[in-house]
Amino acid sequence: MYMSSAIDDRTSMYQGSASRVTIVAHLFGLLSLILILVWLLHYQGGLEYDSNEAYRVFNVHPFLMFFGFIFMAGEAMMAFRTVGAEREVRKFIHMIFHLIAICLGIVGIKAVFKFHEMINNSPDVYSLHSWIGIGTFSLFCLQWLIGFVTFMFPRASRPTRARFLPWHVSGGRALLYMAICAALTGLMEKATFLKLQHGYEARVINFTGLFILLFGIFVDLSIALGRYRFD
Repeated sequence: MYMSSAIDDRTSMYQGSASRVTIVAHLFGLLSLILILVWLLHYQGGLEYDSNEAYRVFNVHPFLMFFGFIFMAGEAMMAFRTVGAEREVRKFIHMIFHLIAICLGIVGIKAVFKFHEMINNSPDVYSLHSWIGIGTFSLFCLQWLIGFVTFMFPRASRPTRARFLPWHVSGGRALLYMAICAALTGLMEKATFLKLQHGYEARVINFTGLFILLFGIFVDLSIALGRYRFD
């Protein structure tokens, strides 16, 4: 009886912590989204995939890659672990959010290839940023496909799902940090191209990168604490 009460108290403590950490994660995600829009719309002239201006086409890339592969992926992870709904509902939301992330990522990657074609066919996939980004995108798609087949349809047996679940969870967390790494190296690369060292635009880029990193950290903390709510 005493042990059961202690476990309930500990679970309640983790539930409260998970809720507070989730709120902080949402805050940093929204701040990152606002700052990247400020940077692209105010300092970089806007974003438009079908524009005749190459740099407006390019600006679609950082926005969609952040919104899809970091913001939506993070929200998908928190939705499964911290939302108070039936497991099947949380699983469906988790799957749909990640599918949206993949669709946005496809458009975002296509935008940067289109940009390179518009500026005299400049080389593709030559930087560390692009290597990390392409690798993350490929693994993200593979993770989604295997997860869908294993947990959604046609759905593996219970023992198989139980064996695969730790790998799925660990892989998702690793991919979130890989996406953040791609974003930070991309911001640094763009700042270098623009020769930004000081000034308001440089600070906007720096704070954007910082908030993206903090978003990822608090998402990770949220899902780590959130497991005590539903498991």
